[in-house]
Amino acid sequence: MHVLYLPKWYPHRYDTMHGLFIKRHALAVLKYCNISVLYVHPDEPSSNEEKYKESINYELTTLNNNKLYTVRIYYKKSNYKLKYIALGINTGRFLLSYLKGFKIINKLVGKPDILHVHVLTRIGIIALINKIITGTPYLITEHWSRYLPITNTYKGFFRKLFTRIVVKNASAVLPVTKNLKNAMLDHGLKNKNYIVIPNVVDTELFIPVNKTHDRKKKRIVHISCFENRSKNISGILNVIKKLSEKRQDFECYFVGEGINLDELKNYADKLKIKDKFAIFTGLLEGDTLIESINRSDLMLMFSNYENMPVVINESFACGVPVLSSNVGGIPEFVNKETGVLVERKDESALLLALESFLDDNKKYDGEKIREFALKNFSKEEIGKKIFKIYEGVLK
Repeated sequence: MHVLYLPKWYPHRYDTMHGLFIKRHALAVLKYCNISVLYVHPDEPSSNEEKYKESINYELTTLNNNKLYTVRIYYKKSNYKLKYIALGINTGRFLLSYLKGFKIINKLVGKPDILHVHVLTRIGIIALINKIITGTPYLITEHWSRYLPITNTYKGFFRKLFTRIVVKNASAVLPVTKNLKNAMLDHGLKNKNYIVIPNVVDTELFIPVNKTHDRKKKRIVHISCFENRSKNISGILNVIKKLSEKRQDFECYFVGEGINLDELKNYADKLKIKDKFAIFTGLLEGDTLIESINRSDLMLMFSNYENMPVVINESFACGVPVLSSNVGGIPEFVNKETGVLVERKDESALLLALESFLDDNKKYDGEKIREFALKNFSKEEIGKKIFKIYEGVLK
């Protein structure tokens, strides 16, 4: 079986972390069938208007004994002054990029049996057109929180119209949480075959280590993209400030980078907690990220809205409990055995929960948390589930 992934987000030459959770889905099912990936990404605007064929280039990489073919197409965005002309040129280059990508994939691996779209809407339209022309079925995995009522970013008559058509004609729709499934249904995105498939964690990499729970200072970690509107990191800093006025037996590490990082560092400095109670590490990847989670006693999230952050799954895989706001799909996985929930923006509740944890963090069983992760997020479990869906589609 050959399945072609068509992701909206995927690691690329400018951001190796972008859409990494989609790549993990591909690697999870790679054990059972051949997977290829076609990803299209816009480059910076060209200094002059070149011909389309001169504005598109591609790179090919292979992984896991040449089983995972990854074709990345980069097209130059137009800098034409008239907006609608630039839009038309960019749309043309976008479509030509996919046409070129399909030709490369067909030549290298052969015609795919299934297309697997990750994140709507434009790529879903391409999959629908391909189905009409070639008869190849397609599935959709949705990760985007834009359908949630609190974000209010799923707008536009034509976007909604085309999304309904694409979803209706898919062989299956695989949202990563029940909460996202319900939000999509509330928008009229109907399909007879909705199946919730969570994000994947590489449980062979994210492995627990022995923790020293009797050390003087407990270690809390927050990992995010540092976009304050959704992640509410300023709210965490407010609570850390209040907690530091009561006790000094903790440190909170902020891991990552993003558009509000400098602003939040300055805010922590203003609160006089930076580098003492609030430590900013910058972006950590690979082994250093795993080490940062493993050295922590608690993962902290206080988002205003979310779907299901992968860092929560990764924490569970390391046997680390999670304290989070009760938003999105998070309450589907965070329970009394794996952590605690507070209402979003409720800084008083977060303060009480942190104090309770610092007073008694031994109530959480790291081995049970790890078992929960293996059962729900491991490559083996997710890969088998997705492959069974593929088999059902082809039957």
